[in-house]
Amino acid sequence: MKKFLSIVLLLVCMLSYAQSKAPFTGKRDFVIEDGSNGSGTPAYYVDVKSNGDVHFGFIQVNQADGKETREEMNAGKYNPKVMKVHFKTYHETFYVKFDKDQIYLTDAKGTVKKSDDCCPVSEMAELNCPCSGKLYH
Repeated sequence: MKKFLSIVLLLVCMLSYAQSKAPFTGKRDFVIEDGSNGSGTPAYYVDVKSNGDVHFGFIQVNQADGKETREEMNAGKYNPKVMKVHFKTYHETFYVKFDKDQIYLTDAKGTVKKSDDCCPVSEMAELNCPCSGKLYH
C-alpha cells in the first residue's frame, strides 16, 4: 500500500510539473491575416483565465445593419504546442499557438502556416509569409 501511494504521489507530481504555465493572464486582441482586414471583419481575441483555461472569441459588426455577432469558446488548458479553436457560428476551425507577445496560425501539429494572405500590406512583393500577429492589450 505504501508503494502504491508513493507511485500515485510521484505521478501527480510529474503531471503537475509537466503542465505548462500560460505566458499571461487576461484578454488580448489579435489579427493574424493582415490581408483580411476590413469593414465587417471579425475582431478576434484570446482570454487566458487565472486557472489556465484559454478562451477564444470574436466580435463582428455588420456594417449594413449594425447587427453584432459574437462567440466565445473554451479551448481548454493552455498548450504551448498547439490549440484548436472551433467557432460554431460560422463553422470555422483553426489551430494556433501563442506566447507572451505573438500568436501563430498553425496546422494541427503546431507547424506555423505560411500564406500570401499573411504578408503585411506594406510588403506586397513578399509571398508566402509566416502567419503570425501581435497580441494587443
